[in-house]
Amino acid sequence: MKYSSKTGVFNGNVLVSKNNKIIYDKSFGYTDEKKINNLTTNYRFNIGSITKEFSAVALMQLKEKGKLKLNDTVSKFLPELPKWANKVTIKDLLQYSSGIPNVNWKSIKNDKDLYDGLMQIDTLDFEPGTNYDYNNNNIFLRQFIIDRITKMPYKDYVEKYIFNTCNLSSALLTPFQTEENIAKGYNATLVQDKPDLPITGGTYITTSDLLKWSSCLYNKKVINKKSIYELGQHFALPETQSALGQAKFSKTKLIQHIHDGRAGNYEAIIYSNIEKKFTIILLDNNYNGKIIEISEAIAMILND
Repeated sequence: MKYSSKTGVFNGNVLVSKNNKIIYDKSFGYTDEKKINNLTTNYRFNIGSITKEFSAVALMQLKEKGKLKLNDTVSKFLPELPKWANKVTIKDLLQYSSGIPNVNWKSIKNDKDLYDGLMQIDTLDFEPGTNYDYNNNNIFLRQFIIDRITKMPYKDYVEKYIFNTCNLSSALLTPFQTEENIAKGYNATLVQDKPDLPITGGTYITTSDLLKWSSCLYNKKVINKKSIYELGQHFALPETQSALGQAKFSKTKLIQHIHDGRAGNYEAIIYSNIEKKFTIILLDNNYNGKIIEISEAIAMILND
């Protein structure tokens, strides 16, 4: 890690846990592009696509309560959407096999714009369940469905039934007001990322709370074993992601979980070998595209 920091390929926080004990917990580099303040372990980072686990788990919680089925169509919960919603299922949203076109980011300023964009879609890119396209309209639709079923804002639901359940005291969902200990994303030329759009669903969290999240998930405190298995299934093509990123099972038991994310110049990864009882977490605010390689190198050390 010192080498990675010294050579400029890692600026962020790293945590390694083995046998349910934290064995390495360090910060490297700076809080922002000014390079004045050093990071500490209580800084929060945007975890990019790892945040998609929360909407997936929320849907499975509702399934366990009998509020939905995976083969339910989107139109069952959002009947005002166009005809394509009669074809797309919850399972399609979880496995990115919906065929819904991606978000037209040029026209997006808030959650209402996202919903208006969905209302304006007239045709799908492919028949649901026949192909794979990893895009964020799947995620926003999950959130809108959770809003509608629970009759509470998605943000409130996640804070109450996921963050509080797992005691994730540092976790923040966008949008939020100015908070302390937020690492700022910046690029190689020391330009800070643009502020977040006021859109629901992005997550800022510390390494220690991301470890708590993984433990909470693996120990079935938020959803049961069957739900974890269903979330770990992906569309039947190579290089496709499940709602948990990459999940490996022995029969129906989760044995490995790897999920990475990026948002602007933030990058993040969870790398868990559940059989060997170790988890590696890297959170970075100065993108270099090396965290997967670094996590694999740490895993090789832990595997002797």
